[in-house]
Amino acid sequence: MPDWLVHGGSGGCARENGCFHLSGTVTEPAVQSEPETVCNVAISFDRCKITSVTCSCGNKDIFYCAHVVALSLYRIRKPDQVKLHLPISETLFQMNRDQLQKFVQYLITVHHTEVLPTAQKLADEILSQNSEINQVHGAPDPTAGASIDDENCWHLDEEQVQEQVKLFLSQGGYHGSGKQLNLLFAKVREMLKMRDSNGARMLTLITEQFMADPRLSLWRQQGTAMTDKYRQLWDELGALWMCIVLNPHCKLEQKASWLKQLKKWNSVDVCPWEDGNHGSELPNLTNALPQGANASQDSSNRPHRTVFTRAIEACDLHWQDSHLQHIISSDLYTNYCYHDDTENSLFDSRGWPLWHEHVPTACARVDALRSHGYPREALRLAIAIVNTLRRQQQKQLEMFRTQKKELPHKSITSITNLEGWVGHPLDPVGTLFSSLMEACHMDDDNFSGFSDFTENLGQCKSLEYQHIPAHKFLEEGESYLTLAVEVALIGLGQQRVMPDGLYTQEKVCRNEGQLISKLQEIELDDTLVKIFRKQAVFLLEAGPYSGLGEIIHRESVPMHTFAKYLFTSLLPHDAELAYTIALRAMRLLVLESTAPTGDLTRPHHIASVVPNRYPRWFTLSHIESQQCELASTMLTAAKGDVRRLETVLESIQKNIHSSSHIFKLAQDAFKIATLMDSLPDITLLKVSLELGLQVMRMTLSTLNWRRREMVRWLVTCATEVGVYALDSIMQSWFTLFTPTEATSIVATTVMSNSTIVRLHLDCHQQEKLASSARTLALQCAMKDPQNCALSALTLCEKDHIAFETAYQIVLDAATTGMSYTQLFTIARYMEHRGYPMRAYKLATLAMTHLNLSYNQDTHPAINDVLWACALSHSLGKNELAAIIPLVVKSVKCATVLSDILRRCTLTTPAVVSCTERKNSGKQLLDATIEAYINTTHSRLTHISPRHYSEFIEFLSKARETFLMAHDGHIQFTQFIDNLKQIYKGKKKLMMLVRERFG
Repeated sequence: MPDWLVHGGSGGCARENGCFHLSGTVTEPAVQSEPETVCNVAISFDRCKITSVTCSCGNKDIFYCAHVVALSLYRIRKPDQVKLHLPISETLFQMNRDQLQKFVQYLITVHHTEVLPTAQKLADEILSQNSEINQVHGAPDPTAGASIDDENCWHLDEEQVQEQVKLFLSQGGYHGSGKQLNLLFAKVREMLKMRDSNGARMLTLITEQFMADPRLSLWRQQGTAMTDKYRQLWDELGALWMCIVLNPHCKLEQKASWLKQLKKWNSVDVCPWEDGNHGSELPNLTNALPQGANASQDSSNRPHRTVFTRAIEACDLHWQDSHLQHIISSDLYTNYCYHDDTENSLFDSRGWPLWHEHVPTACARVDALRSHGYPREALRLAIAIVNTLRRQQQKQLEMFRTQKKELPHKSITSITNLEGWVGHPLDPVGTLFSSLMEACHMDDDNFSGFSDFTENLGQCKSLEYQHIPAHKFLEEGESYLTLAVEVALIGLGQQRVMPDGLYTQEKVCRNEGQLISKLQEIELDDTLVKIFRKQAVFLLEAGPYSGLGEIIHRESVPMHTFAKYLFTSLLPHDAELAYTIALRAMRLLVLESTAPTGDLTRPHHIASVVPNRYPRWFTLSHIESQQCELASTMLTAAKGDVRRLETVLESIQKNIHSSSHIFKLAQDAFKIATLMDSLPDITLLKVSLELGLQVMRMTLSTLNWRRREMVRWLVTCATEVGVYALDSIMQSWFTLFTPTEATSIVATTVMSNSTIVRLHLDCHQQEKLASSARTLALQCAMKDPQNCALSALTLCEKDHIAFETAYQIVLDAATTGMSYTQLFTIARYMEHRGYPMRAYKLATLAMTHLNLSYNQDTHPAINDVLWACALSHSLGKNELAAIIPLVVKSVKCATVLSDILRRCTLTTPAVVSCTERKNSGKQLLDATIEAYINTTHSRLTHISPRHYSEFIEFLSKARETFLMAHDGHIQFTQFIDNLKQIYKGKKKLMMLVRERFG
């Protein structure tokens, strides 16, 4: 605190047990808006630990305030500036009666408001012979410290811990509360590493607040899952308890106390389950493994594992095993005369120690040793575990090869690990990897006593990981770095079953990504490339023990993400091996209907536990996207290599089942093939086209909102490939496109000027494409005349025979399958192309499908009707006379009929004067008058006063139409009289009628 003034007022006595009291003032200088503040600080020490603190600043926090830190540092750096006093009891002992009285009275005077009530109370009790205070000899002295036999621990403000955790939880992950809780967990780990007994106390307080979170009950009642970030906090909570109970030097009574508390939390109904899958009918598959006498128990009756179950189980573990003790305590523990080569032998053939234990449990021991400040011991055990895993891997490979020889025609699809190591609650692979990586940049000094662990390897990017062959039990040329990389590859390549539940499946994906990200930080050298090659071969040949084995179970976690990393890492060094790995990993058997189901005769087969859980693959979309990424990476790498591209294409077509992902790959291949800085790669373009064609076939009969985009893209791709590709897709259009797509997008684009220019087509090539387009157009028009007829006519314009054929298709379909809208559209097109009689023919056919009721005076077909009448009139009286009966039959709207009547009358007045029977003009006039009469009655049925004036105007228009008839005046008068009689109850309206029409 460079700008703070610290004054150490007094110090306690450095007695035999090292206890004293420190008090002082810390002056915080004034800043812009804050005045100078002086804080009184008091600190109690006991055997090098701060056991209590008080500060007048009033700040409430889990950690010491800055003023306490400032005074502590002042005492450490300037011990001679702090006056040392004897304990106050010693000082008082040296005073006579007058001095004691003066001391007390001055003390009360200085602090009379604070201590006067207490002083009076104490005086009364001392003067009373029977008071409790007089039953005890002596008096307490806070400056003298505790007895050497008393418990001592660092000061921890328990109330503040509880309040802070409660506050963070109440914020529900907002305002950085999740980060704050993670900082608290990190603080617990730091305390454990320093072997501070408050670590367990603090975690207990945190856990109690987590268990009291009201959201737990709410989520259980609603059947909803907790948020992912909150779920991860619970995971860390469980992992920390695992570390605490595995403390190699904890007392039995401590462990018993923790076990009691853990069981109490575990029994609470809302205690979160380990798999995060509340309400699942299926058990956590870790419980499906045979376990002694209970192996035959019905798995559905077993209780769910909670986040505390593993810590409870770990309370039964101990560190007294002599073999284990030798492993962690010595770098020289070997047995070169040991010849027991059984599966669970204590040493390998080189005499190096092995540690056979459930792998996650063994790794939890490593984590516990690291967490409690024993890095060297943790490293020794980690190396023994990795050597054990490597030995098991070799033996599994030998066993599988033997089985293949004995049973050459039998597919072995067993899964030996229902409980995968990647994504496991105890993160065994991550623990081994972190322990070994830390050793890569630590010197011997870091291993003596406490170690400065870096919990997040992401913070160590600036450190160079070096090959440090500092341990006896490593092969020649090996180092902690190679060991870390190898164990990561072993864990990532393990064949394991897809776990139950959304959260656990997401955790598998997340942990796999995190581990690969850490591997990507390491620059590969020749030594590490050898490790990659070695493990890649193991994974390919290890059968059911590997997720990249020749045959795997359909429930296995896919290897796409891992294989992509292996592919990119191996490609510069061993391309053949890289492609073998990636192509093997492309499979996604859960989507294959003929995937192997396993050998039911062996109890550890997943098929005997859950025969089909495909609907429970909640992360399938993510998995498919990773599969797509792997394929895209291979396509990019294979550019220019015809054989590789063909192989990758076959793999994509066989293994990828999502049209959207295949379309993405087709687009990726197209982009890579047509990069601006190089000539197009024709092989990759053909791959792109093949994938595009597959997408067309997959989505032809299904709904896909991107379908139109896909079709347009395919035409673009085929254009880049060449004229033969365009001709091919048009000739086989019916397997790829709907008739509408084929005519409106495919053929139209192919026949556009831009395509002809782009391909530099000669006349012969143009005609060949045009012929294919016309054939396509006629086929589509026959199949779907409603949607394709107009496009077919357009495409066939330049070929008389084809055009006539298309027109005939329209006529044939007009009576049955086409609407008036479609026919009017084609008719207008015919007129525009100079075929008025054909347009007239189609217009009359359209009129037969039309029906306009009395109130449809804004119908969109009105313009078509008026256009048809105008076209008929332009062709002659006969055509007009022929269409009017169709209009009268189809249109019942008075205003529309009136408009048609006026247009006809205005241009040919003789129309209405003709007296021949069935005269079309008279027929139209009569129909119009009848429509006005019907419309009037209809409107009067539900008319309101606010529409009266509008209605009067309507009658005025009706009168104009009536007067066009030779006796129209009489008809209209009779019509009005009839209205006044029928609707005489509507007095106001009828008054307006009389005012206007008499």
